[in-house]
Amino acid sequence: MVYGLGSCGRVKILILKPSSLGDVIHALPVLRLLRLEFPEAQIDWWILRGLMPLLEGDPDLRRLVPFDRKDWAKPRHWPSVFRLVRQLRSERYDWILDLQGLARSALFGRACASAGTRYVGVRDWRELAPLFQGESVPRPSPQAHAVDWQRALLTHLGVPLRTGGWEWIPRRLAAAERLKHEFAELNQGRWMGLQPGARWDNKRWPVARFVELIGLLSRSHPGHRIAIFGGPDDLALGRALASADPGRCLDLTGRLTLPGMIEALRCVDLLVTNDTGPMHVAAALGKPVVAVFGPTDPSRTGPYGQVEFVLRAPQPPACAPCLKPVCRYSEPLACLNRITAAQVAVAVAGRLAAE
Repeated sequence: MVYGLGSCGRVKILILKPSSLGDVIHALPVLRLLRLEFPEAQIDWWILRGLMPLLEGDPDLRRLVPFDRKDWAKPRHWPSVFRLVRQLRSERYDWILDLQGLARSALFGRACASAGTRYVGVRDWRELAPLFQGESVPRPSPQAHAVDWQRALLTHLGVPLRTGGWEWIPRRLAAAERLKHEFAELNQGRWMGLQPGARWDNKRWPVARFVELIGLLSRSHPGHRIAIFGGPDDLALGRALASADPGRCLDLTGRLTLPGMIEALRCVDLLVTNDTGPMHVAAALGKPVVAVFGPTDPSRTGPYGQVEFVLRAPQPPACAPCLKPVCRYSEPLACLNRITAAQVAVAVAGRLAAE
């Protein structure tokens, strides 16, 4: 053990991982492993207010510290930010773990650290965060997954990476009960999920391909119905996909809370998805994932434990993965458009057959 703690009985830890959905999911193993090692620890989490429902009531957390992005941008809100910093600094945390590794989280962590705090973060130089962190941990390898990079902080601190005794996302009983009443059909028969949305437009496999895929799946897997996932911004996508086969499709876009989305994903046998938050949720739940990737790098941020099943264009353009939210290639979105519905259907059949 290399904890560097005066007393391990009542350790106080602050985790900094405010966003996004997928990033928070990636960080959950750190929380679970800390709780296993320190059963009596007081663990707090700084998180974007809009994502708080994801962790509200989590048995391994003492409390959530809300991050309001607007408060940082408008001077009239700065007094409330300073009050929060003073409050957290008075907690005298033993450890502050910056799993975000950007300027905002690094500055916040430095401000909240007291004289005895050990402040450790991921070493990401894009916004010079390591200049403010007390210690920084490099990515284990250039292509190491984000989950493994964050676990490397625990290895740095001497916390063992146990493989058993913890669950990535515990069941939310209240959300599961609400889902059972509102969408009872999800507990009947077999389901596949489709996630047609994504934060970046150029991470979205074309909706016409999803529609074509529904036709292929309806013929090849007649025993499965199809649940369409997405947030309020995906309503048009949901309608377009559901209209392809109204009797077989259930449009859930904009109709689920974050906990509800998680519990709905527990009901599916497989998820076909773009590179987006629900993909990481499904992977964390142990659901087979068929993910379509274009401008992003699956080795670093793909579905954890299932990166080998990611689909990419057989002849991708030289710019892929560009890691950019806007496509400037002469053949727009070639990295996604060259992936056919038939290729995805074959991948789905293979994953289901292996289960």
